[in-house]
Amino acid sequence: MEKKQFDRALEMYARIKNSTHGSADSALDRAIADTTVKKMDHELTQVNPFDADHKDQVAKLQAGKADFRLAECKQRAEKYPTDLAIRFELGQLYFEAGKVTEAIAEFQKAQQNPHRRIAAMSYLAQCFAKRNMNDSAVRTLQNAIKEKPAFDDEKKDLIYNLGCVFEKMGKKAEAIEQFLQIYETDANYRDVGAKVDAHYGSQDGGAEGPAT
Repeated sequence: MEKKQFDRALEMYARIKNSTHGSADSALDRAIADTTVKKMDHELTQVNPFDADHKDQVAKLQAGKADFRLAECKQRAEKYPTDLAIRFELGQLYFEAGKVTEAIAEFQKAQQNPHRRIAAMSYLAQCFAKRNMNDSAVRTLQNAIKEKPAFDDEKKDLIYNLGCVFEKMGKKAEAIEQFLQIYETDANYRDVGAKVDAHYGSQDGGAEGPAT
């Protein structure tokens, strides 16, 4: 695979799978899927940028890759129904495909995985927000924030998303409270500096806000 001999790699994986007489092995199935995706990525790099239909070729390959990833992951989820890591992966793919209802169901299962719980809750809140279930999004994010003691990038992301949901709901005071939590420790995080400056600028008639 490292030598980009993807067909040979897939052939070897098939031999390994046959040698186990069809025994279930989620890691092996994932490795085969990853190799297939890398083969597709390599094919994308081989498209001639000077071809008249370059964009169409790329779009077709990308669509094929997305369809494969989703279909393959659904198969693994059916084969390993209790594997919550696969449920999380499937939720991500549904989310990327715009299938929010399906994504919600998968993230609700995936949040039972302690290693994916916070990330699953974050995605779940984004799904609720996309469906305009803003109160549910707020509760989910608040619960995730409570369970996240370290003020790292993941927690900043949760707080930022909570602020954005409050903004969407027209709750400006609650929104700026979230953005200020981030601003006070990391003024360069995303666009919190601009949001905070805009808030204080609107209060004092356009005077300069907190120094960035």
